[in-house]
Amino acid sequence: MPGAPSHSGGTMAEDREELLRHYRAMREELLAAIADLSDALLTEPSLDGWSVKDHLAHLAVWDDIRASEVVRISAGHDSAWRMTGDQDAVFSALATDLQRAWSLEQARWELETSRRRLLDAISSATVRGLDPSLYGEAGLRSLHEAQHTGWIRQWRTGKGM
Repeated sequence: MPGAPSHSGGTMAEDREELLRHYRAMREELLAAIADLSDALLTEPSLDGWSVKDHLAHLAVWDDIRASEVVRISAGHDSAWRMTGDQDAVFSALATDLQRAWSLEQARWELETSRRRLLDAISSATVRGLDPSLYGEAGLRSLHEAQHTGWIRQWRTGKGM
């Protein structure tokens, strides 16, 4: 039952519907921030060395990780993603390097597919899976996407768009 106390960490479980609304709203904001950008602008590496496509790919990887964590923790297992700050930086750099080869089409597909996986995982999560105290770096509720959306908006403003 959403909102019921967790039996594992003693904290309150996230409200499932609120968490789903949170992730849907963040995605709407991201998509609004990139809606009218041309393919050339989406792939231009002028956003602090990243392209918008790189940001989309980065967010997709973290959605996949978060979805796997919800499934894993719901099954009664421990987080697989407890990292130090240094480990997070190394992982993010490696993942970004590997994803730069993705086409814009693949980055868009990954973004859509990974979000669907995350929403499906949250929809079927157990009370344990909704306990935010059990998560590592890929926390259950994240503002990561909003942060990237903000950077994209700043980049657009700097380019006069």
